[in-house]
Amino acid sequence: MLKENQDLKKIFSNITDNISAREKHFNQFLEDGFPSKRIEDWKFSDLNSILDKNLKNYKFGINSPNKNINKKFFLEDFDHSKIFLTNGDFSYLDIHEDGKNKFDVISENLLFDEKIFHNSLNNLNKALSNKLIKIKVLEGKTLENPIIIYHDNAPNNITNIINLRSKIILEKNSSITILNLFHNKIKDNFINLHLDFDIKENSNFKNYIIDLDNNDNCKYSFTNINIAKNGYYENFIYSAGSKYSRNEINCNLNENYSSAFINGIININDNKHHEIKTNINHLSENTKSHQLIKSVLNNQSNAAYQGKIFVEKEAQKTDGYQLSRALLLDQNTEFNAKPELEIYADDVKCSHGSTSGNLDQNAIFYLMSRGIGYLEAKKLLIDGFINDVIEKITNKEVKNYIKGALKL
Repeated sequence: MLKENQDLKKIFSNITDNISAREKHFNQFLEDGFPSKRIEDWKFSDLNSILDKNLKNYKFGINSPNKNINKKFFLEDFDHSKIFLTNGDFSYLDIHEDGKNKFDVISENLLFDEKIFHNSLNNLNKALSNKLIKIKVLEGKTLENPIIIYHDNAPNNITNIINLRSKIILEKNSSITILNLFHNKIKDNFINLHLDFDIKENSNFKNYIIDLDNNDNCKYSFTNINIAKNGYYENFIYSAGSKYSRNEINCNLNENYSSAFINGIININDNKHHEIKTNINHLSENTKSHQLIKSVLNNQSNAAYQGKIFVEKEAQKTDGYQLSRALLLDQNTEFNAKPELEIYADDVKCSHGSTSGNLDQNAIFYLMSRGIGYLEAKKLLIDGFINDVIEKITNKEVKNYIKGALKL
C-alpha cells in the first residue's frame, strides 16, 4: 500500500539538485495517489489496484547511473546509432558515422518551476527522475539510419519504480527515425516514462515503440508532442510484453499543414491489461491526423482504446480519421473503446469508428478445406488482421525488423 509518511530524506539521499522542488512534486503525488477508476480517463484500468497486486510494496528512490551494458540486446539487422538507458538513466552512446555532427545527446539536471501537474504520475516522474535525457537534431540535418534507444532494467536495491524523463527536439528542416526497444526482465517494477517532443517547421520524426519481451512489469508512458508548420510525426506502437501497459499520447497540431499518424497494435494474452489513449488537437488550418489501432486478445486478457480528436474553431479544413478494431479469441477477453470527436470548426473531414468481434469461422473452414491445419489457419487470419497496421510503417529497415520479430 502507498504510505503517506514516506521518509523523504532517504528517498532523496543520493541526489543534490532541486530537493525542495522534488519534494513538492512528490508530496502532491502522495496526496493524489496512483490513478484509479474514480478518474474518468482511467475508467478502464485501475492502476492503483493493479500495482497493489503486482508490486506488493513500493520502494521510492532515485537511481544512480549504471554503466553495465547488455550488448546481447543490440540489434545487428541494420546500421544504426545506439543510445542505451539503464533503469531510466543514460548509460551508453554509440553514434553511427551517418549521425555524426547531426544530433546531440545530453544528460542534464531537470529544470523546476512552480507548476504542479494534474497528472499524479507526472508529478512522481518529475520528483524521482535522476536526469533529463535530451536529444537534439540540428537544423537542416537528416539522419538516414535510425537511432535505437535500448531500454534496459538492471537489479537495484534503491527502487522498484523506474522513472525516465526525456525531451526530443527537431530543429527546422531536420529528420530522424527512432526505434525504442524494451528489455525488461527484472520482475515487479513499475516503469514510468514521460516524453516531450518538439517538431519544428518542415521537420520529420518517425517514432517506433516495441514492447515485445514477455515480462511481469507494469509500464506507463505519456508523450506530449508539439508540431509546427509542415511538421510530420509518425508513431507506431507494438504493445505485447508487459503485464500492464498504458501508452498515452497528447499531440498538438499547432500550425498549418502539420500532420500526425498514430498507429498501434495490442497483442496480449494471459491476464494482461494494455491500453492506448490518444488526444489529437487540431489547432490550426489544414492539419491532418490519422489513427489506426488494432487489438488481438486471448486468454483472459483485457485491452482498451480511448481516442479523441479535438478541432479548434480556427482549424478549418481539418482532416481527422480514427479507427479501432479488436479481435477477441476467446469468451473471457474484454475490449473497451471510447472514440470521441469534439469539433468547433464547420469545414472539416472527420470520422471515427470502433468494432470488435471473433475470428471468421467460415474463413477458417475455407483455409482448412485447402489443406491448412487449424492453428496455421488461425495464425494466417490474425497475421492478416494486424498486417495492414505494420504496412503503415514507412521506414523499410524498421518494418522488416518488426515483421521478422513477429514471424510475419
